[in-house]
This record gives sequence, C-alpha cells and structure tokens, in this order.
Amino acid sequence: MKIWATLLITTGLVCAQTPTSVPPASTQPVTPSPAQPGESIIVTGVAQPAPLDEADRDVGVLPLPESDRPLYDSWFELLRLDAALDLQERSPGGFMADLSIRGATYGQTLVLLNGMRANDVQTGHFNLDLPIPMEMITDAEVLKGSGSTLYGSDAIGGVVNVRTEPSADPELRLYTGFGNFGTNEQHLIADFAGPRISEEVAVARDFSTGFAYDRDYRNLALSSLTSLKSSLGATSVLVAYSDRPYGANQFYGPYPSWERIKTWFTSIHQNLGKKTEASFAYRRHTDLFVLFRYDPQIYTNRHLDDSWQGSLRRHEELPHHAILSYGAEGLSESINSTNLGIHSRTRGSAYAVYDLRFAKRFSISAGIREEVYGAHQVATSPSLSGAAWVDSRVKLRAAISRAFRLPTFTELYYSDPADQGNPNLKPESAASYEAGVDAYLNKKLRASVTVFQRRDSNDIDYVRPNANAIWTATNFDELHFTGVEALAEYTPVSGQEIGVAFTALHGLDASNSILMSKYTFNYPQESAVVQWRGSITPYVIARTRIGVVNRLEHYPYTVWDASAAYATGHVRPYLRLTNLTNADYQEVLAVAMPSRGIVGGLEFLIGKH
Repeated sequence: MKIWATLLITTGLVCAQTPTSVPPASTQPVTPSPAQPGESIIVTGVAQPAPLDEADRDVGVLPLPESDRPLYDSWFELLRLDAALDLQERSPGGFMADLSIRGATYGQTLVLLNGMRANDVQTGHFNLDLPIPMEMITDAEVLKGSGSTLYGSDAIGGVVNVRTEPSADPELRLYTGFGNFGTNEQHLIADFAGPRISEEVAVARDFSTGFAYDRDYRNLALSSLTSLKSSLGATSVLVAYSDRPYGANQFYGPYPSWERIKTWFTSIHQNLGKKTEASFAYRRHTDLFVLFRYDPQIYTNRHLDDSWQGSLRRHEELPHHAILSYGAEGLSESINSTNLGIHSRTRGSAYAVYDLRFAKRFSISAGIREEVYGAHQVATSPSLSGAAWVDSRVKLRAAISRAFRLPTFTELYYSDPADQGNPNLKPESAASYEAGVDAYLNKKLRASVTVFQRRDSNDIDYVRPNANAIWTATNFDELHFTGVEALAEYTPVSGQEIGVAFTALHGLDASNSILMSKYTFNYPQESAVVQWRGSITPYVIARTRIGVVNRLEHYPYTVWDASAAYATGHVRPYLRLTNLTNADYQEVLAVAMPSRGIVGGLEFLIGKH
C-alpha cells in the first residue's frame, strides 16, 4: 500500500462536499422530490430531481460557491476533489485533459453541460473542452458507473454534469492576477436580475508563456446565460464560445507541436407546464494541429465537427409515490477533416424509467433505453437500482446496469505514420454491478463505501504487437475492472469542512491478449485525496488539497495545492499555490507537468457585498 505510506509522510486537509442550492428549472427535469431547507438536490443519475441522501446510485456533488472561485485555477480542480476521478492533464489551466472514472478510458466518460451532451465526435480527448468561463459554473455532479439508460452512448465509466445558475442579485465581479511562468488572468462576470428575466455574462482570458519550451497557452472564453419566466414555464438560453491555442510539445509524441481549438455551444431549455420539458443544443468544435510548430508544412491537420441534439421529456405521477419518466432524443454528428475525411451519423432513442420512492425507507428505480444508430442497429441499455434504510442513519444501495459507446471518428478513420484507425470497429458495451453503504452518523459526519465491478466487451484501444509496430485501433474481447471507493466528510464546526477519499482498482484482460495497449492499462491502482476548506479568520477563506496517485506500472506521486482569499469587502486579494512540494510527475506518460507555481491577484466586487 505505497499510497498510504506517502499520505502519512505528507500532511494536509482539503475541502469536502457541501450542500448546494436547488437547481434551476433550466437544468433538468421539473417537479423535484420534497426536500428540507439546505438539503442538496441532485439531477444527475436520476430521472427526477431528488435529495442527495435518497440516491440509490453512487452520485456526488462538487460545489463551486461564488466566494470560492478565486481559490481554483480552473473548474478541473473540482474533479480532483474526488479520488475516484482520474484527471490526466497535459497542461495546467484546463487545456487538453482526459478524465477516467473507475478505470474507464477517457472516451467512456460522458460530459454534460446543463444536462446536454458535450462529448466530441472527433476524439474523446476534447470531451472536457467546455467553452464557458469557470465563474459561470455552480457545481459539477458526478455519477459513477453506467449511465446509458438516461444518457445514451459514452456513459460507461460515469457521467459528469457541469451546471450553471445565474446569481439572484445584480453584481459585477472582476478578477485579475499574475504569477510565475508568465501567467496572467483577467476574468469578468456580470449578473443582472429582474422579477421575470435574469442575465449573466462572463468573459475570461488566461495567458502563460509556459513553464517549458513550447508549453505556452492562451485561453479566451465568452458566454451568456439568459433565464426567463412566463406562463408557459421557465426558459434558459446559454450561448458560449472559446478560443484556445497552446504549445503541445510531447502531447502526441516526441514533437514540438502546436494546436488551436475553438468551441461554439448554444442550448435552449423550455419547461412546458409542470410535467414536460424540451431541450435543444448545438455544438461546433474546430481543431488545428501542427506537428512541427515552426514548420507547419511538414504535417498539419484541420478538423471541424458539428453536433445537433434535441430531447423531449415527460413525467407522470402514479399511485403509491411512484413516478414514470419517459422521453425521446435525437442526435446528429458530422465531421469535415483533412485527415479523417467527411462523415456523418445520426441516432435516435427512447427511454422510460419507473421510480418508486419512500423517503428514509426504500427506493427502487427500473429503466430501459433503446437507441437506434447506423443501418438500423439497436443498443439496449437497461438498469435496475434500489436502496433501503437500515435505520434513520444507514442506507444500503445496489445497482446493475448496461452501457455502450460508439467509436469516435478518429478511432474509425484517422491515419498517420504512428497510428491507424479501423473503420470496422464494433461499439463498446459493458455490464456494471455495484453495492454500497452510506452512513449519516450525525450532522457533522458522513461516510460511504462502494464496491463495484465492470465487465467490458469490445473495448476500443490502440494496440501493437511490439514497440516497432504502429498503433492500430482494435476491439478487446473482454476486460474486467473491480474496485472499491471510500470517503468520509466531516464538519467539525461551522465553516470548516474536511474530506478524505480513497479508491483502489484492479483491471484484468480476460481475453489474455499479448498486445501492447496505449490507454486501457494506464489507470491508478490506488489514489487518495485529503482535503480541507474553511475560514482562517473571520475575513479569510482557504482550501488545501493533497492528492496521491499510484498509477499502474509507474511510480506514485503526491501533489499538494493550497489557496486563500479575502472574503469580504469590495477589493479582495487572493493567492494560489500549486505543487508546493515541487514534485516531478506526469499524469500522461512522457508529458511533464510544471514545478511549483504561484498566482496572486485581486477580486473587485461591485454590487452585493
């Protein structure tokens, strides 16, 4: 247990999950279950919004309160608060990162923005490329395990739903800061609230000359969130754009590469009375890749992909506290690429979920989804979950489900001297099993343990028989992943939050393949997080986090971050320290991460004090 020895040597505490407000009607289904004041309501992993402590799946909430936003480098830092989430960054600041849950590959994690798909059809490497500034994010909800019954393709390892919610009060916030590696940042967010309409506008600019050669970056993000209330129901409109050029030295091999990605995203959500809602979203993503930055004629690729999605959902209350939720969804995806060619595909689906729930007694949820794609091919994704309270403080839960993933266009059609796609790839599928216990020991202490197993079929990865061969996209016959997740959250006094989380994972290639794989067996065997968030004085808030990762066939490493900010007044200084122990580590093999970093700045607040 190398990871525990490392944790005992390094001390520190980090922020635990805290209750969030009830989500706006603009995010997910209407008609939430009754909740007590201050109780956290989840919308991810459930057909109907429900109290977090009533969930019969392993669901977590990673909140980002307004006051805490200067404490975070990017919204990616939220994902590092859960040891079960394996974030593999190639660069700080939210550039080119992969996310794995329970040993799944980066393509097997579904990312949602206010309940709408954000996954990229070109490659799963861009799934986390959200165009909104961090200041607009309210929280991230995480479903661990299969989510295809509710969300369709890609939700094999889990689902991350990033949510936005406008402020209830008119205000203007401006952040400006500077640090080493030529880092500077300027963020602005403005809220305008009225009785029937509210508007939130955000702009973010981040820049760095880089901690190493060809590791500079620039980030520009613009977004607008409009919320309306009418006799028809609540309406929400999100429009967002980002432009991110960055030096990609070593990102895809031993080359001084450069890349520029742009994202456009717009979504509309409309409640139609109390039982029905409609949603629509459009996403465009462009990728300009240059293998040799200062000699682009050697090798340059241009990719442009579009996705259109729409859904219609309805909920019916049935006798005996039951609810039937059902709906239909459609998705169209296309790409125009100098390397991949011109391709498109469409798919449609229908689902139904039956929920029977008695608060603090038991719950059961059964659902099924039929998704049609390609030449009348069908993927069926059933799920069954349930929970029972042993007493008022202890809840047992269990779930069984099936999920699938269609290959990306890169896996199907990409070709270069080192990598080869495969147009004959089959969709991935997986059967997931989990059981857990949640203990609410008192108002200050909560603990949870979950054991799980996932059995994958036709997993897609790049493989080769030896180090001299090229990587070829291939289906694995059978992979098994078994693990355990444990966490404890403690609030010793008001304003102080402590969290400890641990995950252990074991993967098995049941097909007995002798091929070398590129991504599948890069998971952390053990990972742990210790975190604290609270007030140092009545006027200063702070957080610190220690994360330890013991990745398969690599050395374990520890990363310690800390930050603090003034929490009152119209001018509020903030300070962020990263990699305090100056650890030499890599989250993606052969891609170095920066040494010790420091960023300091000021937040200017006009309006609400």
